[in-house]
Amino acid sequence: MYDLADVRPDTEIDPGTNVLVAGPPLTGKRQIALDILASGAQRGDGTIIVTTKDSADKVLSEFTSIVGDVDDASVGIVDCVTKQRGIGSVEDDPRIKYASSPVDMTGIGIKLSEFLQEFYEVRGLTQNRIMLHSVSTLLMYSNLQTVFRFLHVFTGRIQSADALGVYVIDSTAHDDQTMNTLKQLFDAVIEVEEGDGSEPNIRTAGFPS
Repeated sequence: MYDLADVRPDTEIDPGTNVLVAGPPLTGKRQIALDILASGAQRGDGTIIVTTKDSADKVLSEFTSIVGDVDDASVGIVDCVTKQRGIGSVEDDPRIKYASSPVDMTGIGIKLSEFLQEFYEVRGLTQNRIMLHSVSTLLMYSNLQTVFRFLHVFTGRIQSADALGVYVIDSTAHDDQTMNTLKQLFDAVIEVEEGDGSEPNIRTAGFPS
């Protein structure tokens, strides 16, 4: 079973669950997703982050600042940014695998599968949390039908691996039809809205009560 960190502290989630974290910019939705991953890392779960917005180095430093020192063998980053920017040559290493760009959804899927297989068969990690940040970036580069097909396969991989998938989307960047189409792919949704104070308002749907 998986937990949801501070979002719903008493909720236990079945393996194979896919959760969409949706909200406007600057509401802390990415932080919520990272916290869900961090709470797993602190109890020994594996962590895989697919980043379509920031470089692997930036994501790793942000994640380790939340978790503290984390075992190299329990973290993997699929970086879809660095090769596209063309800054020097990069090679895969145990912590980072590179896809050519956010358009390269086949490559992203292959790198994710490689990490999942490694985590299970080589690193002995049977509970894994996977974050995709961000679905909105994929939609900037490809049409809805292509992204939907990709996410259909991606969420299926999470399900068959008994992992927990957490996906971040900027809800205000897309029309209602796009959001409603994508929501069909997920078991549960965390809606993040700007709150009165520093804390966002969070609504959840689809989780066990």
